Amino acid sequence: MLIRDVLNSKSLRDVVTIVPQAGVRELLTVLAEHNIGAVVVSADGVSLDGIVSERDVVRTLHSDGTVINKAVAAIMTSEVRTCSVDDRLDAVLAVMTQARFRHLPVLHDGDLVGIVSIGDLVKHKIDQLQFERDQLDSYMHQG
Repeated sequence: MLIRDVLNSKSLRDVVTIVPQAGVRELLTVLAEHNIGAVVVSADGVSLDGIVSERDVVRTLHSDGTVINKAVAAIMTSEVRTCSVDDRLDAVLAVMTQARFRHLPVLHDGDLVGIVSIGDLVKHKIDQLQFERDQLDSYMHQG
């Protein structure tokens, strides 16, 4: 199973992005409006400048207490781990679990084409296992 399959199964394929100079208040609005936990930071909506999550907001708030007045660029993670549409689901799931990432941008030929969450991957994996179980059950009850 490939990350491409996970992206194709998602009902919402659009990647929510925010520009680096946006304020954290705007970031919080975007997170709430889209009911998401992370936003890709991109100056043009295609390139990857960083990623910013609820965790980044909380950690900055904890460290200096003035997060609302900052720009997204000041709190984002700029060295972003990514995956490819051709990466295997199990390998990406292992990386996310080991590194404790909850969101991973997906690139194809250097362009941002999607984002997967740990929830997306777990759901896809469970659906795959249920399908296999149903197939085995059907096979066992034939005859």
